[in-house]
Amino acid sequence: MNGQTKTLDKLLPQIRELITAARNAAARTVNTLQVITNFEVGRIIVEHEQEGEKKALYGKALMKQLAISLTEEFGKGFSKSNLEYMRRFYLVYRDRSPQIAQTVFGQLVQSGKTQTPSGQSAAIRKTQSVSAQSKLHFTLSWSHYLFLMGIKDEAERSFYEIEATTQEWSLRELRRQFDSSLYERLALSRDKVAIHDLSEEGQIVTKPEQIMKEPYVLEFLGLREETRYSERELETAIIDKLEHFLLELGKGFLFEARQKRFTFEEEHFFVDLVFYNRLLSCYVLIDLKIGELTHQDLGQMQMYVNYYDRFMKRDNEHPTVGIILCRKKKDALVEITLPDSNIYASEYQLYLPTKEELRQKLIDWAEEVER
Repeated sequence: MNGQTKTLDKLLPQIRELITAARNAAARTVNTLQVITNFEVGRIIVEHEQEGEKKALYGKALMKQLAISLTEEFGKGFSKSNLEYMRRFYLVYRDRSPQIAQTVFGQLVQSGKTQTPSGQSAAIRKTQSVSAQSKLHFTLSWSHYLFLMGIKDEAERSFYEIEATTQEWSLRELRRQFDSSLYERLALSRDKVAIHDLSEEGQIVTKPEQIMKEPYVLEFLGLREETRYSERELETAIIDKLEHFLLELGKGFLFEARQKRFTFEEEHFFVDLVFYNRLLSCYVLIDLKIGELTHQDLGQMQMYVNYYDRFMKRDNEHPTVGIILCRKKKDALVEITLPDSNIYASEYQLYLPTKEELRQKLIDWAEEVER
């Protein structure tokens, strides 16, 4: 019996992983093909418009009749409003090598007309290659693209598409990151060249300053602005919502400990939160302050960082990063107290920021840089 149990324990994880991977791949393929189909439907509609026919012949009446006919034959998903979305989708994304998208779609359709000896569609055999090619162009679900099309700024839209793909954000996570103005907050922490890179490459983390945001948004903690709370209560709320906090921190973060104690010259010290960033290969220490940043806070974090660099960091790891999350920071204080250090201060807020305010900050910052 024990032998059977050992065999089962060995086989079950492998088979479970295989089935899960196959189902995920199938779901991704279905999503990709739906997006390509909708892109092609939009293309056909737009090209029909561009044939020069009178608007009256096309117009709302024809779109309505087209929606009725498609719905009768293929079921839900082809309402007039959905057809309008498909048309808009093509117009927004047609510069993304549409000829290749059409070729991929054409291969699929052509393959579907041929039956294999076993009676299965030849399209099944080409699913993997079609998916691999189309990923170069459409990487998310139709629901994601419906949301992305609502973002008017092309650079911002590109950033969220890249991040949603690489981070595998659900639609809910994508909405939250957009609502929290992630793009603007990252941009405020970078120079002008790096802002351009955000729209081309997404958030790339190769040095400590690239993990910073301004501000951090902790609305998911459920703490109210007008309510008094202690640093310990703030810390406890973060631990209770650790998954959300890791998403807010960004790429590569792994949680290690809270109130991590270390002893130096017979005195005990406690770091509020200790993380490890696998992309930077370093410890990241976070200290929480519910008030305004002081030079004592900076000195304390410097001591924490020094201790970790001397006694915790391995030779193959990079220097420790310290982040002080506070309600109000002073850039000049940080600069004069700890110039050229791996210690950063950033404000946090307990409500979703106003995008207009952050965009205005970004405009003001850009004007200052150009002076």
